Amino acid sequence: MAQLANSFATFNAVGNRESLADAIYNISPEETPFVSSIGKGKANAQFEEWQTDALAAAANNKVEQGNESTVAAVTPTVRVGNRTQISEKVFAVTGTQEVVNKAGRKSEVAYNDAKKMVELKRDVEFAALQNTTAITAAAGVAPQSRGVLGWIATNTDFGATGADPNPVTNTAPTDGTLRTFTEAMLKTVAQEAWTSGGNPTMLYVPAALRATVSAFTGAATKFDKTEDKTLYATVEVYVGDFGRYSIMNSRHQRARDVFLIQPDMWELLTLRPMKGQELAKTGDNIKRLINTEWTLKCNNEAANGAIRDLQA
Repeated sequence: MAQLANSFATFNAVGNRESLADAIYNISPEETPFVSSIGKGKANAQFEEWQTDALAAAANNKVEQGNESTVAAVTPTVRVGNRTQISEKVFAVTGTQEVVNKAGRKSEVAYNDAKKMVELKRDVEFAALQNTTAITAAAGVAPQSRGVLGWIATNTDFGATGADPNPVTNTAPTDGTLRTFTEAMLKTVAQEAWTSGGNPTMLYVPAALRATVSAFTGAATKFDKTEDKTLYATVEVYVGDFGRYSIMNSRHQRARDVFLIQPDMWELLTLRPMKGQELAKTGDNIKRLINTEWTLKCNNEAANGAIRDLQA
């Protein structure tokens, strides 16, 4: 029916109060499964170095009675390292905005401080999972930490024309031809990691390949729990011949990569912890800088595995 003639409606009024909820709803994901699961340490320089080593292959070791021993060459350790990377967020708030009455937060500066720290943590997660090399700081050049893909070179499976990285020479891996992700690929790399002496416990999977993993026949028993009418149609743990791997949904890694990770073989080293500070005042505003300086340490890359160049 039509509005009653001369009836006073809300759209005619000028004195109605607004109704703004005293809360702010943010659904952006905050989890950082990789950097949250690995070790934490302190960096002491812009270039952090360490050494890796491996035992000689086991053999049927026997010699004659009265044998005159032959001195074998000693294999030196391998020296590797990574550069620190500076990650930052900067924002400014006017003096007026800071003091007016606001919904959902008392201080605009404090609210954005907390928000930018969460964003920085996600940026570190993203950077750590990329195909990047270490870059040395120079005039006009931002330093960069080598990501996971630039470390894992021993236990890999990749497409045609692809190539492994070389963390010693700081060479990034070459992407190959995309191919369908199969359970056989996962089993091959899992075996290689175990043979190398590794014991990875986490399988990092991007969204594009998650359903593929859940369909692996050796991974799961899917069942219908009749008492609460719940159908379990996913896999949370993959149990294979060479280990048990918790499957981690990873939002920030490339859609073409899957990682087998041994968490105690990785560390996030921090040269400068995440901290907020006020920048020089140049007007009627508050300028804030939130930054951190960090690098990714891989204690021994041969404990891990990478299956690359994948599609569902």
